[in-house]
Amino acid sequence: MKVVFEQVRKLFGETVAIPSLDLTIESGEFVSLLGPSGCGKTTTLRMLAGLEQTTSGNIWIGDRNVVDLAPAARDIAMVFQSYALYPHMTVAENICYPLKKRGLAKADRATKLAEVAELLKLGALLDRKPKQLSGGQQQRVALGRALVRDPSVFLLDEPLSNLDAALRAHMRAELIELHRRLGKTMVYVTHDQLEAMTMSTRIAVMKDGVLQQFAPPAEIYNRPANAFVAGFIGTPAMTLADGILDHEGGTARLHIGEMVIELPFAVATVGPRAVSIGIRPEDVRVGTGPWAAEVRLVERTGHETILFLDAAGQSLTARLAGSVSLRAGEMVPFDLRRDRLHLFDKADGRRIEAMVADPVTA
Repeated sequence: MKVVFEQVRKLFGETVAIPSLDLTIESGEFVSLLGPSGCGKTTTLRMLAGLEQTTSGNIWIGDRNVVDLAPAARDIAMVFQSYALYPHMTVAENICYPLKKRGLAKADRATKLAEVAELLKLGALLDRKPKQLSGGQQQRVALGRALVRDPSVFLLDEPLSNLDAALRAHMRAELIELHRRLGKTMVYVTHDQLEAMTMSTRIAVMKDGVLQQFAPPAEIYNRPANAFVAGFIGTPAMTLADGILDHEGGTARLHIGEMVIELPFAVATVGPRAVSIGIRPEDVRVGTGPWAAEVRLVERTGHETILFLDAAGQSLTARLAGSVSLRAGEMVPFDLRRDRLHLFDKADGRRIEAMVADPVTA
């Protein structure tokens, strides 16, 4: 089912939580609302669910404007961060509770329970109480309670945040497979960029209630719309360095401190221009190059090594494959992949599209 936010505004007293949101989620998409705490992602989800009233604007689910409809009339199901299971009920009773409230016949409830239990591998747990379940099992029960209603839209509010790292990875895979099998629209709130990048068909990155970019994960990563998205997406984070863009003999050049970088693409600009230069850790080449940097910190993870460098007062982060025998305090030569630099206007933070080659094809 298609979901559309149309000039949606939300105030809490005099505080503007959402200034004006326009967002279209196509039927069958898995869309993540991603951003730091206080960015408005949960408020957006709760307005879609009907748990928060919009101040103005429209929210469409399919061809219905639902802003004046009660949550129960919106044909949605929501999975909460806290699971919200009834402790005195068994797994089967928890899953079937929405159907019982609807007055569905006992035989029909049993049929739907069997389908959901098979889908989520809960068959052996149906007689247990929530306190007898692990965190991952409780999460699957909460998903089952949402699935059994067969809604048009699923809403998930940071459902994996209470799980440990290994279990989160397992549940991510289960949610991806669940979405593939059901083909239903899912709107997922998270502050974890790994969850958003691995599960979503598109990601809505938000800051201070304002939509910064809405695009597939690869585009968010490779062509961030502004400096905020560039710095927020990626682990380790992209380096954002202040610099000056100018021309010399028809060649575009970047000045970052004492470094002068000739760009392998044309730039149309008048006079020197203040810019922010985005540099991904994987685009810093260590071991050869025209510049030298001091190693400040080495982080070895086994499959890769992260270096934190000081290049004449400019901090850089480099990602290297495998383990390397470098130590803090050593000097190393380095270069940058100049075809993969990201440029942003210093004044407003917007991406300077015409100046950067497409990193996917470069």
